[in-house]
Amino acid sequence: MSKLPAALRGLSLPVIGSPLFIISNPKLVIAQCQAGIVGSMPALNARPASQLDEWLAEITETLAAWDKAHPESPSAPFAINQIVHKSNDRLEHDMEMIGKYKVPIVITSLGARTDVNDAVHSWGGVVLHDIINNAFARKAVEKGADGLIAVAAGAGGHAGVKSPFALIQEIRQWFDGPVALSGSIASGGAVLAAQAMGADFAYIGSAFIATEEARASEAYKQAIVECNSDDIVYSNLFTGVHGNYLAPSIRAAGLDPANLPESDPSKMNFGGGGAAKAWKDIWGCGQGIGAIDAVLPAGELIARFKREYAEAKARLLNAA
Repeated sequence: MSKLPAALRGLSLPVIGSPLFIISNPKLVIAQCQAGIVGSMPALNARPASQLDEWLAEITETLAAWDKAHPESPSAPFAINQIVHKSNDRLEHDMEMIGKYKVPIVITSLGARTDVNDAVHSWGGVVLHDIINNAFARKAVEKGADGLIAVAAGAGGHAGVKSPFALIQEIRQWFDGPVALSGSIASGGAVLAAQAMGADFAYIGSAFIATEEARASEAYKQAIVECNSDDIVYSNLFTGVHGNYLAPSIRAAGLDPANLPESDPSKMNFGGGGAAKAWKDIWGCGQGIGAIDAVLPAGELIARFKREYAEAKARLLNAA
């Protein structure tokens, strides 16, 4: 395992809750952190932009109060996701806000930028960059990322196509820093499997859509409970970047999930309303949802992951 920066040590379970576009909010982030895993959300979820200041104040103040009241089980750190693609016209404003609150972990996506990494390092923060292949991983580290999020096949949202076995083993041939694995992880056993492969953390998103705190419609949450991997469609139609989506939401939009046209990647837009509208109507989701059978409070879901993680470890010890 890697030598981890202070912000990533001491989690009660080696899990980072992934930032869910539109869906993650302070309530979910706080619940994740109080349960001992890294909670995160995209900066762009705060709309208008001025709301980000309010949300960061809410998160930092609530977690500080929790830590004071629960010294025996302090909260995990939280993370904010920054889309560093050129279409994000809020990046400068949002970086000022996360600098104001000295956000401990920043997750960068859709491009790697030295200036963003340097800014985060200036207040002692940690940068994790999400990648879909080994070449992007090398570029991210060269530009100053502290750690990597390996987005493998089966992940929700903007997913890659690489097997997690291939992706992790290629990264570990040259990188000994923090690595989180994303892709169909929705149980404590899968968290342990990610570590066995060489990752330090599991990166879990879709399972948290079906939580009480998530800002998703009840229909979306119920679809997570009722669907499985056969209901996931991989397409770049909706944002210009390939991602995984729930087929029922595609049908509800009047489209045939089996016959979707290709989109023009040059028309990506993460700064305005285009992507937000797409992700509101078309539901992003990973292939691991077959393990989710109920809508629960986030704390209960994490407690279940912890039990499953301990049980998986015990099975391995008994089999040895």
